[in-house]
Amino acid sequence: MADQLSTGAAPWARSRSISTGALLGQVSFLVAIALGFAALGGFIGRDLEFGTARILSFAGIGMLLIGNFAGERFRVGTFALCWFFATATVIGLGIGPFVNAYIAIDPGSVTAAAGGTALTVGAMGAFGFATSKDLVRWMKPLSYLMFGLFALSIVSLVLTGPMSPILSLAIYGVSALLILVNFNYLRKHGTEDDAILLATGIFVSIINIFLSLLNLFGNR
Repeated sequence: MADQLSTGAAPWARSRSISTGALLGQVSFLVAIALGFAALGGFIGRDLEFGTARILSFAGIGMLLIGNFAGERFRVGTFALCWFFATATVIGLGIGPFVNAYIAIDPGSVTAAAGGTALTVGAMGAFGFATSKDLVRWMKPLSYLMFGLFALSIVSLVLTGPMSPILSLAIYGVSALLILVNFNYLRKHGTEDDAILLATGIFVSIINIFLSLLNLFGNR
């Protein structure tokens, strides 16, 4: 099974075959639903106190850690799916007040960040899906690095405000590369049991890319 945020191939994985097109559809659907939950969480939490948002942000990071290290129950099946959507909602609640602050000060930066995120994900996903080279060996190191940068971006956002441009660019680059690798893995090695893990990795990459672009566009 694929490594997503920080784990390698899992020996316990049950390899259930599925066509590439069907798996792509499942993963894309799960990512879209997770983004919807994150957006809902952000809308509900837009007026939260920043202290509460900080707690929720750290809770979201903790839930991601649990989802990756607590075993198969958090990776495959109905419970794993509910955990994934709950994690997305908590992350949305945590970043809601900060995104709302950008909307109030410079709404154009939010629109630009959203557009840049869509373009990046579309381009890197298409390239990763189309390339004939097997990039699976890059999944583990990029996943470790991306998760660390994700935690760092959340901590920076909720504790110190805008990230430095260098950190933003690093987060953007690593997350974009992991999008490429995830789609490459999906095409070459993915099974039905990988759907939630792949969706989780892509979802976190999308959030990373959006936050890094928001920081760059919002502090021009």
